[in-house]
Amino acid sequence: MQFLTPIWFLALAAISIPVVIHLWNIRPGKTLKVGSISLITEASKSSSRSFKLLDILLLILRCLLLALLAMLLASPVWQRVVSTPGAKGWLLIPKENFKETYQKFKPSIDSLNKVGYEFHYFNTGFERNNLDKLLSDTTLKSSKTETNYWGLIKALDSKVSAAMPVYAFSPNGINHFKGPKPAVDMKLSWHTYTATDSTAKWIVSAMLTNTGSIKVTQGSSNPTGIFYTQQVLQNGGDQDLSVSTQNGLPYVSLKGGNTLAVDTNITRIAIYTDNYTVDAGYLKAALSAAVSFSAHKATIKQYATPSAIPGGQTWVFWLSEKAISGAAKSSKHLFKYEAGKPVDVNTWIEPGHIALAKTINTKSNGKAIWRDCFGQPVLRLNGNNYHFYSRFNPLWNDLVWNDEFPKMILKLIEKEDAIPSPDFDKRVLSNAQIQPHIIKENKLTASAKVTAQTDLSLYFWLVLVLLFIAERILSHKTKAISNG
Repeated sequence: MQFLTPIWFLALAAISIPVVIHLWNIRPGKTLKVGSISLITEASKSSSRSFKLLDILLLILRCLLLALLAMLLASPVWQRVVSTPGAKGWLLIPKENFKETYQKFKPSIDSLNKVGYEFHYFNTGFERNNLDKLLSDTTLKSSKTETNYWGLIKALDSKVSAAMPVYAFSPNGINHFKGPKPAVDMKLSWHTYTATDSTAKWIVSAMLTNTGSIKVTQGSSNPTGIFYTQQVLQNGGDQDLSVSTQNGLPYVSLKGGNTLAVDTNITRIAIYTDNYTVDAGYLKAALSAAVSFSAHKATIKQYATPSAIPGGQTWVFWLSEKAISGAAKSSKHLFKYEAGKPVDVNTWIEPGHIALAKTINTKSNGKAIWRDCFGQPVLRLNGNNYHFYSRFNPLWNDLVWNDEFPKMILKLIEKEDAIPSPDFDKRVLSNAQIQPHIIKENKLTASAKVTAQTDLSLYFWLVLVLLFIAERILSHKTKAISNG
């Protein structure tokens, strides 16, 4: 028997409570009747206490109740070894691509099956099945299930004994490997392959430009990586991309791929400033360069009063230390100068390795977008609000003189490339990257065994209830005897 959360054994200290109560037994004094007290000499007053155990059976029951409760909280399980007669080891193949995996490793799998390796699906639960029957089943088809093989190997490590040989066969697509690489103590031999469908193309984004054309970002993926290309469609498309209208809205379709609605929205950018007009000039130039490069439909306007900013802005750059007011509060994205005490520093801004001379000491919560060389945030994102701890001014940094400035602004205001769905991501890991960390080399020659656990909580609850009933009955009888 084992306990999954043994920290609850600290609760056994509660057993001392009934023991102290039973030991601290103060008996009432006895009254002695006499005929006359004239012959009784006066004696000094004294008192005494008797530390003596009474009702020992009741004490034992109460101590057992507390001990049993502590063991119940510690999650008792019965771990046993289940023999697998005739099985020399396990053979694992994912259910979702059983046929393809078998064809890739047919000689090895047939040899293992012939010498008595037990077949299990390389999926949650490791369901056992008959390999010969599966191979003759013509109805089996592949599916798109994205199983986390590292998670399965970690679960298998606690299920199979270290002495049992395990052979696993699976694809090596990156979508099958999530989280940290597991560390296991197994006799594991894991073989992987690259799936036949190892390339993909898809439309990442499509937007209407200032000239009325459609700019399309297209993604392509293969085992070595993901690549993005951009092109501008004229006259309805080309041989791979076509433009159509659905419900009055333009759509772009990729031949043999996905269809995506064209973004026809206008990016509205407002710049507000009071005392930082020089900063606003630098920022407006960078925004103009970024918008011109992206070719997205956009407007850039500068305002001197908050009330002049119209509602529905995509971006508001609030180059002021004043509190935000007016319609700027309802903008989709808000970039604000943080107020606070300026501090002289000698560092740089990443990305770009741009010199930084001054920063604001006040920091807020959120995700750091730009950092200095010490890892401190220079620009932080909290919700849709960007907090800037410097200024767009040469006295504060070299940002406005650097070629990276328009690029950084473009990355800020333009949508990032969408993360491809698992259907599009065809990257793979090498066999060395896939293999789990082996804790130790196991040289045991014991027979193959599998461990199984049975939860004992129900039995502990049953005994606990019976003990509680017995304690209540005995306590009631003890009180009845003492009162009688």
